[in-house]
Amino acid sequence: MRGVTDDARPQDAPLLDELMPWSVAPLRFGRSWIVAPDVRTLRTRWDRLTAAEGAEREALFRPSRARTPASAVTSLPGQRTGTVRFAREAGPCPAPVRVASGPFDEQWLLPDHRLIDTARPELWRVAGEPQLFAVEQGYVPGAAGPALLVTAALPEGRSPAGRPGRIRPLFRRPGGREPNLAPGLLDFLGQRYGNGVGARDWLAWTVAAARPSPAGCRVPLPVDPEVWAAGVALGRDLLDVQLRGALSGTKPRLPGGRRPYVRAAVPARPTTLAYDSEDEALVLDGGRISPVPAEAWEFRVGGVRVLEQWFAHRTAPAEPGSLEAMGPAAWPQEWTSELLDLVTVLALLGAREPERAALAAGEGGGAAALRAAGVLPPPARARRPASVLDHREEGPEGQFALL
Repeated sequence: MRGVTDDARPQDAPLLDELMPWSVAPLRFGRSWIVAPDVRTLRTRWDRLTAAEGAEREALFRPSRARTPASAVTSLPGQRTGTVRFAREAGPCPAPVRVASGPFDEQWLLPDHRLIDTARPELWRVAGEPQLFAVEQGYVPGAAGPALLVTAALPEGRSPAGRPGRIRPLFRRPGGREPNLAPGLLDFLGQRYGNGVGARDWLAWTVAAARPSPAGCRVPLPVDPEVWAAGVALGRDLLDVQLRGALSGTKPRLPGGRRPYVRAAVPARPTTLAYDSEDEALVLDGGRISPVPAEAWEFRVGGVRVLEQWFAHRTAPAEPGSLEAMGPAAWPQEWTSELLDLVTVLALLGAREPERAALAAGEGGGAAALRAAGVLPPPARARRPASVLDHREEGPEGQFALL
């Protein structure tokens, strides 16, 4: 899979930055121990940290310029966590929340603002059903894989290759209100293609057709309504797979009754991941999972193989004695189940990657027509978060924040 870039096919395709004007930079967690693939690990780390005192607590905390145990910060919107300085924290572990810590890699996060260097509170205010987050991948010349991914979980937003990306919520307000689109865009698309176009139709097209460029994702808009309809249909399928069947209500499955399963048990602490192409098998030391279609193994985002990165996030060694080093004593069964699901998702997406890449490389401009219609450029207000505060948010030391 090779990426499709403006260098290969220059066109008058508008930038996603103009079409979905409000975007947020990636989160910066600041300390890796606040994220883990399982909830039990986070609670164990919290208990270890809050049992320590003084210099030991500070060393385990991993201070940064943005956060130390003495930092005074507000609570995160929608989260019931303490706001006393963490040096005095002795309460129970807050309920972890699901986050997308990388492409197709949902993990758990301690949602405590005192622990996160840059949490982007504006995203927390609009998270939850039916919000979806479009994560624009950082540009990597010639890199393989889709330029845009979608998740319902709050995304960290960093690209696998380390390039900064952008997070674009589909809606500007909670409850699916006010699409994050250039004013007039949906009306323009409805007139051009002859049917009512909703925010999710737009997102489906964008997932299928967006292509990377040095200036950011570009989204070609075809003249032919049939091309648009075919792209929206493809995008809906891709969206449903990325969201693990949340749109259709049916868990993704491989065609023909194929289903990856464990042929040989995964060892307690696997250290290597490899692919046996002849047997279509993932090999985790002595463990084997098959069938694993080649499309799943080769699926990449930003040029990085997704399965290898997912495995590395669960097996990379950590500094002895650190909170990061605290984790399951053996490979949990839940991780194997997640891996089987991930193989299915990547295989389904990989099988349709040629369709997606062809659509992204196809004819289509649209920027000039959007400018002529007054849709572009978007007004400055569309680039700012909406005012969504319907309740007071707690500030440092239990005081209410002044907003």
